[in-house]
Amino acid sequence: MQTNFSVAKIILLMAQHEYNEDSIRSLDWKEHIRLRPGMYIGKMGNGSSPDDGIYILIKEVIDNSIDEFVMGNGKTIKVSVKNNRVSVRDYGRGIPLGKVIDCVSKINTGAKYDSKVFKKSVGLNGVGTKAVNALSSYFNIKSIRDGKSKSIEFTRGSLDVDEKIISNSSRKGTKIVFVPDNQIFGNYRFLDEYVEKMVLNYCYLNTGLTINYNSNKFFSNNGLLDLLKDNIDSDTLYPIIHLRGNDIEVAITHIKNKYTEQYFSFVNGQHTIQGGTHQNSFRQAIVKTIREFFGKNYDANDIRQSISAAVSIKVMDPVFESQTKTKLGSTEIEPNGITINSFINDFIKSNLDNFLHKNSETAKSIQSKILQAENERKAMSGIKKLAKERAKKASIHNKKLRDCRVHYNDLNKEDRLDSTIFITEGDSASGSITKTRNINTQAVFSLRGKPLNSFGLTKKIVYENEEFNLLQAALNIEEGIDNLRYNKIVIATDADVDGMHIRLLLITFFLQFFPELVKEGHVYILETPLFRVRNKSKTIYFYNENERQEAKLAIGNSAEITRFKGLGEISPHEFKNFIGRDMRLDPVILGKESSIHELLKYYMGKNSKERQDFIIDNLRSQDEN
Repeated sequence: MQTNFSVAKIILLMAQHEYNEDSIRSLDWKEHIRLRPGMYIGKMGNGSSPDDGIYILIKEVIDNSIDEFVMGNGKTIKVSVKNNRVSVRDYGRGIPLGKVIDCVSKINTGAKYDSKVFKKSVGLNGVGTKAVNALSSYFNIKSIRDGKSKSIEFTRGSLDVDEKIISNSSRKGTKIVFVPDNQIFGNYRFLDEYVEKMVLNYCYLNTGLTINYNSNKFFSNNGLLDLLKDNIDSDTLYPIIHLRGNDIEVAITHIKNKYTEQYFSFVNGQHTIQGGTHQNSFRQAIVKTIREFFGKNYDANDIRQSISAAVSIKVMDPVFESQTKTKLGSTEIEPNGITINSFINDFIKSNLDNFLHKNSETAKSIQSKILQAENERKAMSGIKKLAKERAKKASIHNKKLRDCRVHYNDLNKEDRLDSTIFITEGDSASGSITKTRNINTQAVFSLRGKPLNSFGLTKKIVYENEEFNLLQAALNIEEGIDNLRYNKIVIATDADVDGMHIRLLLITFFLQFFPELVKEGHVYILETPLFRVRNKSKTIYFYNENERQEAKLAIGNSAEITRFKGLGEISPHEFKNFIGRDMRLDPVILGKESSIHELLKYYMGKNSKERQDFIIDNLRSQDEN
């Protein structure tokens, strides 16, 4: 009887899932984008990370305005982001009025397929603004051209308002206003720091362009030279080398008291944060040219240690590895033309070699730095060998690391951008996270206590200190962050004095030896609730005293209030709510005026009396206004 029932059930299920003509469904353009937004804008996120989709939406709109500027139309772009409402106004030619609707609602529609019109453009696939339209709860576009204008309005990609063409004496150009849809992005927020960085990069790469962002004016007179100056927070060994050619621009220097490489790479004005063929070729060209200049077969890592550089190239019909255009895949400058590798190598060999012959002091500084790096490497070789053996053993039996299945450097994995490692304080906190985490994309690394204050120490300590060495091995950052295993490094400590101290010590470690992790937006602080307010029918979690008081008023005097003293006090059942899609993360961001060395010197140096006096002078009661 049981067998007959099972067979019948299987037959019924097969009938329900029969593959026939009715199984085939065609989605219209906006349905497909809204169903699979990650295909068009990368990972979703809530705005806490610079590569979250909401920033890609802004970029897609600005890219079109930049293309107009590149073609000689419009020297100013106005950008505004207020209350999640984004506005971008350019003064280019304006979209042909009869094609405004098509350009923002028909996939594979645009002018940039004709390379004669837009020779070296970023937005070639006719998708960008359509994705913005489909993923916005409100989208309005207005084109002004030839003394006339056309305005249309959409809701989640559906046309709501189609105004007739009217006379308009305003300056020609295009204005787009949109609000990302919270049905897609949840409770998101734009961070000014990330938008401002995007705007600045556009200005560095387009000298002569002015972008007004939220009433602040941004421009650059010296391109990548300005970019390096604004992003270097320590003393350089020599003045920045700035070289320009047809379709290429580079800036190069070495930084004092630094151990890692740092690159800013761009293609057709697009910030390729994950590098690509051009960045690889640039790194190789630097090594080859310097070896040939000095006639010495220096180790490549010694040459590139502490380098800070930027490279920008222009490519005909570039091919990127994803719609978000963060990594270049092209191998040729133009179809059937010279390879990118040959193009960059030829430029660097000729121009950098000439520069070094003319600037002997710079050449001496570079050679001195290479020899210093070589001596440090040889002195550490024994320690590094032991540390690698220890890390290799730990990779098999590392009780500190509960790894996940998908990693950031798994380039073929769709959800690689969601890869996260939580660095926890003690076993109780790590236990709660481990039991509730997403095993596919979330890893846990457990600290045994307060880590060492690494300020002022050499990188030797990274290998001598077992905990630092294991953490470095877990992140896979010994040779730089190109093979970083987790996109988000989340410091998860108690919100008490000890927890704050551990946060500072870990951030000090990252800033001292791996500052690019912070600069590239990989390091975060996990916010967890301080209070739970509940009655028989409702439970609410709150993150500060003000929210707690509001919750108490909302629920009533019968509310039960619990104060969480540490992460270990939050049950695994509850904890899963705080590390899911809507988890609260505070990104660790360096202000553009911040100097890493000076910051660390003040907060983590041996100036205890100075810090004590500051606290005493600025200490305030919670009751004070």
